[in-house]
Amino acid sequence: MYLALCALAGCGGSSESPALVAQAGDYEFTVDQAVALLVDEEGLPTQVPVVRSLADLWVDYTLLAELAADDSTFATLDLAALIRPLVEQRMVIQLRDSVVQVDTSITAEALRALYEADAPAVQLHARHILMTFPVQATEAQRDSVRTRLQQIRSQILAGGSFQELARTLSQDPGSAPDGGDLGFFGRGEMVAPFEEAVLALEPGQVSDVVQTPLGLHLIRLEERRVQSFDDVATGFRSFVQEQRLVTAESTFIAGLEGRSLPTIASGALDVARELARAPETRLSGSAGRRALVQWAGGAYTAGEFLDLLRSEQGPLRDEMLRGSDEDLEGFLRAQARRKLLVEEARRSGLEPGPAAVDSLTDAARIQLREATRSLGLLTLDQAPGEARETAIARAVRSAIADNLSGATGIVPLGVVGYQLREGVPIAIFDSGVGQVLLSVAQTRAARAPSALEESQVPPAQPADTVAR
Repeated sequence: MYLALCALAGCGGSSESPALVAQAGDYEFTVDQAVALLVDEEGLPTQVPVVRSLADLWVDYTLLAELAADDSTFATLDLAALIRPLVEQRMVIQLRDSVVQVDTSITAEALRALYEADAPAVQLHARHILMTFPVQATEAQRDSVRTRLQQIRSQILAGGSFQELARTLSQDPGSAPDGGDLGFFGRGEMVAPFEEAVLALEPGQVSDVVQTPLGLHLIRLEERRVQSFDDVATGFRSFVQEQRLVTAESTFIAGLEGRSLPTIASGALDVARELARAPETRLSGSAGRRALVQWAGGAYTAGEFLDLLRSEQGPLRDEMLRGSDEDLEGFLRAQARRKLLVEEARRSGLEPGPAAVDSLTDAARIQLREATRSLGLLTLDQAPGEARETAIARAVRSAIADNLSGATGIVPLGVVGYQLREGVPIAIFDSGVGQVLLSVAQTRAARAPSALEESQVPPAQPADTVAR
């Protein structure tokens, strides 16, 4: 839940109001309301990004509920930016199918020879405990997270249950409920540092702290098994065929790039990071057309990058802010490559017609409507004589409470959320965020520690160990 919630972190504060965490038009999100939502969610750390993420979620849901009350079909929403990636993906797939021709037929004998020439397929079964860094974490904050994981590792080596510690402490919402269990996976299915660490382990061993783009991990290898050719023949055939397609696609793309020669524009990395820090930025026409990557006859612009940031939400923003210049440059080149493919598809007459675009738009509108219904925001439970604004405020708090408890999933609005914010005064107050953190900490400290809180305290060391 922490990862999902922090994926929504966004806009900054303006003038201070100690009693308020956020404001959206005439709606107010008070410190007391935020504390009531967070105080019992002990799995969420008491950190500024968490409270700011909560405030952003409140803003999005409030504006979504307001729109639903006015227009339950969302007919007034412009979903062009939302479906653009789907349209472009369809164009690129059609382009690949039309121009990338490769022989993917392979005899059984040739397939076996290819398999035996490589290392036999290894299947690994592992568990992990993930801890993430705060957004724009300082070196001290990073060291603190690493130290905490090292303490947990010592606790495990002293006999602590990896499964239980993963269940209560891991910040991976997908595997934590199962004791950090990742199931079986093969080579290439995990990021390189994670895979290298797992391959170096014997079953039952626990890794040192491993850093990946997701954060820091402790990993325990549960089981390693090597599969025979007969066991993997079908999947291996698909893998080889896919690799041949990838190679052919790479050759085609290299040809496009060779003709266009895309280059990173001066200052592009600074612009990209600035937009990642503040995706709520409103760009003027000329600023939106500023080239981040340029080539003969075209460019990948700041406006396109901003649209992508808004649609992808927090994880991409964190990657842009934490990554090296080389990482960011590679990402921008990849986006330019995608635009080159879309332009080639358009020149080839592969752009979907109005009927296909309308179909995608209708599907997106229905999906958004159903997501709003799942949050309880589509139809208000409004008491006789009750102001609509009061019913909306209550429904939004209820929706967030269900998200935090896991009863429902968070609905990230992406570009739709930014569209809803257009023309609405939005503020998140730093003083209110600080007051929430203080009040939650004080309330938790005043009551007996829970089982979760007790599990986060490292076991006491023997006196002789401390003396040494």
